[in-house]
This record gives sequence, structure tokens and C-alpha cells, in this order.
Amino acid sequence: MTTGEGSHRLVQIELDEGSLASLSPEQDDERKVAILDLLNSNRFEPEDGGGGPYRLKLSVVDSRLVLDIAGPDFERRLLLSMSPLRSVIKDYFMLCDSYYSAIRSATTPAQVEVLDMGRRGVHDEAAGILRSRLRGKVEVDAETARRLFTLVCALRWRG
Repeated sequence: MTTGEGSHRLVQIELDEGSLASLSPEQDDERKVAILDLLNSNRFEPEDGGGGPYRLKLSVVDSRLVLDIAGPDFERRLLLSMSPLRSVIKDYFMLCDSYYSAIRSATTPAQVEVLDMGRRGVHDEAAGILRSRLRGKVEVDAETARRLFTLVCALRWRG
């Protein structure tokens, strides 16, 4: 997907089809919304990037998150270990499953809200981890990190 021009921002995001895990319809919807939201508003500033706009391709290779970043006169591949995110991804998926099950089973609004608060809290924690892992390589704001984490979940390693 592609959007308009900007300086330190993403204008194109691609997910490697070979890295995509099978997702529930709800998770697939979250992935699509995350991409659209990212393209509408983001801060993405690679160190020594020289100014954007930037294109990003995300994939997972050998249990590592791969960020292929390209901009005018700039290309870089970043490899990040998924290890720091493993347990939080597991917790996030567990909470998402509970949340969507609660919605389908007509659980009380208060119970759904508690599950959603937990899900958002884990999502924020994971975005913070991702943001700190990118520090010194790519500066992103909190909302960009949250949306990138959603995409990382779509690319979670297999097995």
C-alpha cells in the first residue's frame, strides 16, 4: 500500500507473503487497519536516512524480524531478534483470543472492556519493547510503534 509524500515518514508498507502467519479474520482486519493507519500518520526516521519518504518491507527470516527500508538515496536492512517479543506476542494473542471469544459469546460489556484493557496494555508494552529495540537505528513515535507491533504479530514466526 502507498500514500502521499512526507519527510520522515513511511509511504509504502509491504509484508512478505512468505512470512505471513495464518490469521483469524479479526487479526487480518487489525493488520489491514494498522497499515492504513500507519500510512495516514507515522513518524519513521532511520539513522543517517537523509530524509524520506521511506518504503518498508517486513518479513521474518530465521526467527528474526527483517526491516528492509528504502528511501531517496538510502537503503538499509535491519535484523532484529524476535526473542524479546516472544512472550509478549504469546500473551497478546491469548488476550486477543479471549477478547474475540467474549464478543462472540455475548459476554457482559464490563467483561469485554476488562479484556480489551488488558489487550491494549500488552500491546503498549510490546510497542515499547519494539521502540527500544529500534532506538539508535530508526526513531518512531509511540503510535507508529503500536501499529508496527500489530504487523509484527501478522509475521510471527512459525512453529
